[in-house]
Amino acid sequence: MPGLIGKKVGMTSVFDANGINVPCTVIEAGPCVVTQIRTVEKDGYAAVQLAYDEISEKHTSKALKGHFEKAGTTPKRKLVEFKSFDIDSLKLGDTITVADLASVEWVDVTGTSKGKGFQGVVKRHGFAGVGGQTHGQHNRLRKPGSLGASSWPSRVFPGMRMGGHMGCDRVKVLNLQVVKIIPENNLIVVKGSIPGAKGSYVTLEA
Repeated sequence: MPGLIGKKVGMTSVFDANGINVPCTVIEAGPCVVTQIRTVEKDGYAAVQLAYDEISEKHTSKALKGHFEKAGTTPKRKLVEFKSFDIDSLKLGDTITVADLASVEWVDVTGTSKGKGFQGVVKRHGFAGVGGQTHGQHNRLRKPGSLGASSWPSRVFPGMRMGGHMGCDRVKVLNLQVVKIIPENNLIVVKGSIPGAKGSYVTLEA
């Protein structure tokens, strides 16, 4: 069972067998429907496309409506491909739930980090912010200072750490321990934090 799509519900904490309070994240995972099976012969690679989260038909394009009708399911909001499935054991319309992760002890979770907007170099890159009045800093303590020589090469090198857009990045957290699975509510509880805001989509890979 290599993968599922889910939503971040929020964080909580549980006590382990030794009485230690462990911070955990609750994820609503599945149920997901198989909407496409890609093969090497037809597509050049092998993968399984899963769909998750109901959406009304009026918010679905005609092309996607036909795509979901072919799989025998209602329109879904989120589509993700997984390359680790055994495609021979699946067919269109199959449903995969969190109960299929019952034997899994560790998962990798991928999500989109929270957006921070435009941020300066102190917050974005961890600059000290106490550079004094030298090296192009003058009297502005949170500014980046000099960006390079003026005579040569008379330009700023690519990759220079500067202020800019921060967050909204695809982040993958590896090897999170599965603390508890609640199949009747489609919930999985993992140890630690995962990227993204509450209600954001995440993918789980076993």
